Amino acid sequence: MSTIAIVGAGPQLGRAIGQRFAAEGFDVALIARNRTTLEDVADSLSEEGVRSEVFPADVTDRPALHAALTAAEEQLGPIDVLEYSPAPSPADLRTAPIVEATKVTVDSVLDQLDLYLLGGVAAVQHVLPGMLERGTGTVLVTSGAGSGPIIAPHVANVQIATGGMRNWILNLHAALSGTGVYAAHVAIAAYIGQGGHDSQPRTLADAYWRLHTERAEAELLVQDLPADYLERGLADKFVES
Repeated sequence: MSTIAIVGAGPQLGRAIGQRFAAEGFDVALIARNRTTLEDVADSLSEEGVRSEVFPADVTDRPALHAALTAAEEQLGPIDVLEYSPAPSPADLRTAPIVEATKVTVDSVLDQLDLYLLGGVAAVQHVLPGMLERGTGTVLVTSGAGSGPIIAPHVANVQIATGGMRNWILNLHAALSGTGVYAAHVAIAAYIGQGGHDSQPRTLADAYWRLHTERAEAELLVQDLPADYLERGLADKFVES
């Protein structure tokens, strides 16, 4: 069996990616901070006959992330596909709020770097040596499309961090040419689960599978935002009622 590790796994995109890869014979390692959320996702996958295990860890806690990925490898075998897509919770946004472009400060960027760029580097570098040794593997890193393909000045401090992550993955894609290991960035300009066909988790999961199997593109841009996205702001899941 092959194994996919989904870091930042949640009930929408993470669950759908797990379903899609499991349909092709993958076991699924689910990694995120909230054990309850992970277990709910794992239970829903198990009802569909998917072998999945949960490994709670905060990506900003590098030893915990390393331990979670190590435990996943011990229980499920080598990680063949890594998908990295962390997202802040409403509680995160209270302590490290999103800042628009004219108000960015050094402090407003630091927490975002920790979550997106540094967590991503830690996750990728955990699995990459083994992939290179085996001569096969896939790394898929996800962010909002404000990381580069589109302009989103209302989330500027986040985009500084995700822009750095995107740049690194595009360079990693080039550096891995000829190794058998593939890396790509997924830029999502959509309210997942709230918009049109292209915003639906299952549609997105199909796109991740195509990236893994076709291994051609350095980046996939999913663009399904409404015309008023700048006025609308954050996706509903990040806004407390």
